[in-house]
Amino acid sequence: MGLADDRDLVPLGSGFDIVKRGYDRAQVEDHLERLDSDLRLLAADRDAAVSQTNDLARQLEAARSEIAELRGQVERLSLPPTTLEGLSERLQRMLRLAQDEANEIKARAEAEGGHIRAKAEADAGVLRTRYEKLIAELDQRRTDMEAEHRGVLEKARAEADRIVGEARAEATRLDEESLQRRTTVEEDFEIAMAARRVESMKTLAEQEASSKGEAERRLREAAEEAARVRAQIAQEQASSNAEAQRLVREATEEANRRRHDSISEATARVQEATDEANRRVREATEEANRRVTQASQKVDALRQLRNRLSQQLHAVSSALHDVTPLLDPLEEERPQPPQSSTPAPTAPSST
Repeated sequence: MGLADDRDLVPLGSGFDIVKRGYDRAQVEDHLERLDSDLRLLAADRDAAVSQTNDLARQLEAARSEIAELRGQVERLSLPPTTLEGLSERLQRMLRLAQDEANEIKARAEAEGGHIRAKAEADAGVLRTRYEKLIAELDQRRTDMEAEHRGVLEKARAEADRIVGEARAEATRLDEESLQRRTTVEEDFEIAMAARRVESMKTLAEQEASSKGEAERRLREAAEEAARVRAQIAQEQASSNAEAQRLVREATEEANRRRHDSISEATARVQEATDEANRRVREATEEANRRVTQASQKVDALRQLRNRLSQQLHAVSSALHDVTPLLDPLEEERPQPPQSSTPAPTAPSST
């Protein structure tokens, strides 16, 4: 709090250097920055004072709580633990002394507590008064600084408007001068262009005449070159036709020769193929006849084998026919008929 009490008020007016277009901008910005820093310092002092006031209030409440606790202890100690009846004289005297001492301590504690309470309340009042005074000073400083800030901003805004107006007037004047200069330059340009146009037309006429002569010369040279080229082309065409006819004759002769060779070769190959085919037909016929002969021989052999088997079967059948009577059983091997065991009937007796 001592730092806040000893600080001087922020100066509300500062002189700025006058320059060509108003106040010096750097000085104005520095002054505004100083004002902002002073405001931040005042806010920090205010916060510190509020914090200190809160600490003192908490200490006062703690002292009040401690006084109340001590008062309760004194009251508990001042109460007699028991009645004086039935106690000895010595104990009664000691109890009275203790009660007197307790009353004295209680009175002294109450007096000291009242003194502490009064002192704490006085200190709290002083702190509250200082805090309110400091808050009022801070509010006044803030109001003054805001007013000064607004004044500086208004001056700067007015100066800026004036500078903008002068700049616009200067721009208008420069535009008019530029328009006049442009008109003059355009007139000079038109005059120069007219002179150059006349000179250019003259130069173009001369160039056109020389160009026509050069063109006629080049046309003559081109016609001569074309005639020479046509003659050369005709000569080359005649030689090319002769060469082409020669090549056609040679190609025709070569084609006829190759066709004759091809026909001869084809005839020879056809004859060879015919001979080979006849040979293969003869061989196939001989092979077929041979196989047919072999098949006929096999058929004859199979037929003979069948006849022999038939004869053998016939002989076996005759043999079986002759052997069949021999297989019949003999008389003694034949089964006997069964004999009857019933007795013969007797003749009736006569009476």
